[in-house]
Amino acid sequence: MRRFLRESFLISSLAAMVLLTGCGGTEEQSAASSSEESIRIGISQIVEHPALDAAKNGFIDYLNENGYEEGTKVTYDFQNAQGDMNTAIAIGQKFSSDRPNLVFSIATPTTQAVAQTVKDIPIVFTAVTDPLSAKIVSDMDRPGANITGTSDMNPIREQLELIKAVKPDAKKVGVLYNSGEANSVIQIDLAKKIAPELGLELIERAVTNSSEVKQAAESLGDIDAFYIGTDNTVYSALDTIFMLAEKEKLPVIAGESEAVKKGALITYGIDYYELGRQTGEMALKVLSGQGQPGEMPVETQKNLKLYINKQAAERFGIVLPDELLKQADEIIE
Repeated sequence: MRRFLRESFLISSLAAMVLLTGCGGTEEQSAASSSEESIRIGISQIVEHPALDAAKNGFIDYLNENGYEEGTKVTYDFQNAQGDMNTAIAIGQKFSSDRPNLVFSIATPTTQAVAQTVKDIPIVFTAVTDPLSAKIVSDMDRPGANITGTSDMNPIREQLELIKAVKPDAKKVGVLYNSGEANSVIQIDLAKKIAPELGLELIERAVTNSSEVKQAAESLGDIDAFYIGTDNTVYSALDTIFMLAEKEKLPVIAGESEAVKKGALITYGIDYYELGRQTGEMALKVLSGQGQPGEMPVETQKNLKLYINKQAAERFGIVLPDELLKQADEIIE
């Protein structure tokens, strides 16, 4: 009888241990599941200005609409390099240490920085003009490593043609850019090849920071128009250019739509909010395991549009042809 009781006790004890172990496993699985449900995304942006902000908002909105609600399913660590490459590298090092689930980089300099510092975390970029020339990817169709994203290469020929469309007698075009931004140098080189074919001469001034934009613009001399590509430094000082353009009655042709919404005259090109959404779609594939960054081709914006700011036309003393207005996809009144 005693032997029976001892055996019964041992059996009961073992059963209890198994039950407790099972409960413990369930708690660990639950914790792991909860951890998997909430992810972290690090965002590195070179500087704040309307175009890059719009790309960021489009990215976040797309993920929010597709199951990754901010604050519940995803937490963002937003970092701004304030136009400084050393800061951009430090941000990349921070993300490499913090190990978020994904890094989203906005603009060429910040993407170069995270590509150098973040080696084993997925990276999705946007607003990178030429990822290949900037040595961010090894191939546009198969980027390699842990990175992919969207390019904001703008249609430079079509944009320069707009100068002639709004001011047929224009000959000299003032161009401001940061010579330290690879994306800007690429655009300037392309513009210099195309401009003579359109009867235009580019008058260039390089800057290193936004505080130099005013003096550089004033030093351009006798020009007929401004052409501002997607330069991050210059875009952060657009109001300075608009003031001078209004004073001298010079049209400002921009490289993207947000600048036109802010006060430039016209562009044919990119909607950065939509580009951000397109990048968010790519990020969703990475986060869901449907795609590996290195095997996903770099994308460009699918639909380019003609944007015109009629208020800017009045300020710059430009009479817009009716035919051009009819072609516009969006008119800012």
